[in-house]
Order: sequence, then C-alpha cells, then structure tokens
Amino acid sequence: MSGNSYQLLEIGSIKRAHGLMGDVLVKLVTNRFERLDPGSSLSTDERNLIVVSSSPHQDNWIVHFQGVDTKDAADELRGLKLMAPPIHDSDELWVHELMGASVREVDGTYRGTVVAVLSNPASDLLELDSGSLIPLTFVVKFTEGLILVDAPTGLFDLGN
Repeated sequence: MSGNSYQLLEIGSIKRAHGLMGDVLVKLVTNRFERLDPGSSLSTDERNLIVVSSSPHQDNWIVHFQGVDTKDAADELRGLKLMAPPIHDSDELWVHELMGASVREVDGTYRGTVVAVLSNPASDLLELDSGSLIPLTFVVKFTEGLILVDAPTGLFDLGN
C-alpha cells in the first residue's frame, strides 16, 4: 500500500472467512455503515479492497470484496485492519481530531489535554492528561485544537 496510511482511519478488521465463496466476517469499529456500501474502497497494509456487497450479521458484517472469490483467498485476509479516509462532517466529532486538543471550560479555565477517548454506554469520555474524565455531552464547541466544555460544578473535583 502507499505511504498515505497516516491519513487513514481504522474502520474495522477482518475476523475470518465466512462460507466458501470468498465472503469475510468484518468487525466494524465505526457507526458509519456506509463504509461498507458497494463500490467503497478500503485499504489494508497489504492492498486495497473494493466492497462488492455487505450485510449485517449479528454484531458483525458479512462482506464480499472484489477478486476475493474463494475461501482460501478470504482466509488470506484474516486479521487485516481495514482503513479509510476520514469522512468530513461538520456536525460530528472524530477521535483523531480530539486527540491532543486543549480543554477549557467556558469561563476560560484550562483543564488539560485530551490523551484518550474512552467508550462508555452513556456517553464517550474525554480522558485528560490531568486524569479528569469528561463526558462528551458537556462539549459545547470544538475548533481545531481546542475543546470548550460546560461542565457541572464539581466535575473536576471528583477523584481528588
């Protein structure tokens, strides 16, 4: 594959072959299911793959890629990470955009830098270098490199 992988985001991985006709079982790590629409191009460290068809299957997807027409060919894809370019949507926040951003309260108080985004059933959490965890529901504004939050009183005192 080309050296542009730094611009790509991991969208899932190939778990195993499914059946005898080249289908594979894919575990997505995105809620953007259009990534698996027919004609979509996905990259791996080894090659580019074009989606021919896809359908949901339990918590995964059954996907058929162009040129992968046997179980042996599908077996060769096992374990590969699937990558795709970011989808630019001004109404959504993306993990890669949040990483390293400074976090300030609306009054200007600096609270830290985002070091991780943690999955949580109620709301994903921003983990700051200060150790604080902030639910994404409190984010009121995001500009490149800066996140403004309107956190309830006492949130930053938890755990101290």
